[in-house]
Amino acid sequence: MNTPTPLPDEGQSEEMAHPCVLCFNANDPSGAGGLTADILAMSSVGAHVLAISTGSYVRDTAEVFDHIAVDDEAVDEQARTILEDIAVQVIKIGFCGSPDVLSTVAEICADYANVPVVAYMPSLSWWQDEPIDAYQDAFIELVLPQTTVLVGNHSTLWRWLLPEWGSDRSPTARDLAKAAADKGVPYTFVTGMPQTGGQHTENALATPLNVIVSETIERFDAVFTGAGDTLSAALAGLLAMGDDLEASAGEALGYLDGSLDAGFRPGMGHAVADRLFWAHSVDEGSGFEDDDAAATAEDFSLPAHQTRH
Repeated sequence: MNTPTPLPDEGQSEEMAHPCVLCFNANDPSGAGGLTADILAMSSVGAHVLAISTGSYVRDTAEVFDHIAVDDEAVDEQARTILEDIAVQVIKIGFCGSPDVLSTVAEICADYANVPVVAYMPSLSWWQDEPIDAYQDAFIELVLPQTTVLVGNHSTLWRWLLPEWGSDRSPTARDLAKAAADKGVPYTFVTGMPQTGGQHTENALATPLNVIVSETIERFDAVFTGAGDTLSAALAGLLAMGDDLEASAGEALGYLDGSLDAGFRPGMGHAVADRLFWAHSVDEGSGFEDDDAAATAEDFSLPAHQTRH
């Protein structure tokens, strides 16, 4: 038997290789968020995704019904096996499903302490109060001390980080950043802060001392699922590409805006961000226009399948 000749190392230098992001998240069958959002968003900005499955949502485009968890040992084996093979530039944490998995993820982050961590806290309103409290407590205790940038919606971070907020005004991005900094997080990226009049929202990257990046946008008419996953994934990918935090935050917001502007509604529920908007022709328009019917088998001269179930 002939022994295969090893491939040459030429063309595999660090300058030519895609930067890699280790990503912990759940599968989302609707394609709205989860690992699908991570892979598409990070790939769009040039990063290679090492996707670690922490479970799977049971959901459609309207709501989450349940979550099927992957046990902590399986998550640990997935991550450590690939980490022995590939160097990573950033670690991104999405929904991990249980305090045990959060503990495992935190241990991995601690073992790779020089790698920046982007952590996203999704809305858990679909869950029961008891598992929500246990998950968020574990996130505060175990994950936040390892986190470089915390990403979350304003209302989610408010309820989680400042449950005893007593002021008549809503907390600012700096207020939330201070609460996160008390747990060890240097930067907090807050999305969806309502503005006076209700027609606009603000997204801001902040520290307890100042707002680094701020963007005010007009509210979209559609309700989207997966916007937070998209933003946090784009940020992680851009950081892996070597951009500084301020530039990465600005570009990630621009990428999110483009994804939402080109969004479409594949089912009967919420709209989904089009993370490949940049690959489409500029005159194709948004998926909300409904002026072009979806292509069918007849449009491609393909026969309908005859499978009998």
